[in-house]
Amino acid sequence: MATRRIISQEKTLLEKDDSIGSSPAANVKSNIAPAVPAAVIIKLLAFTFAMIVVPIGSYFVTVNNVFSGNSTYAGALAAIMANAVLLGYIIVAMQEDQSDREEEQRKAGGGGEVKEDTKKSR
Repeated sequence: MATRRIISQEKTLLEKDDSIGSSPAANVKSNIAPAVPAAVIIKLLAFTFAMIVVPIGSYFVTVNNVFSGNSTYAGALAAIMANAVLLGYIIVAMQEDQSDREEEQRKAGGGGEVKEDTKKSR
């Protein structure tokens, strides 16, 4: 037969206080910053809006005004415009990624790039 523990002296989970210091995270403030910066979200929303408006708008503007009712050409232009918006998003994302890397290199100790002026002075 198993023995029984006397639990009247032990604290329950609700009675325990983390601020005493028993937990390593008791005195550390939690990071409540968003995982993704607001600028990234704004760029994503802007390109999403552009991906909807630009192709549809270009189709309806050009179907009667430019292509005289030829919906094939207007549809092709709409597809090209959708690809242009997508290409623009890719370019902006790559430039943002490069600027993030350069900023991390500056924080880490100046980066690995040496300017030609400093090479000549050595």
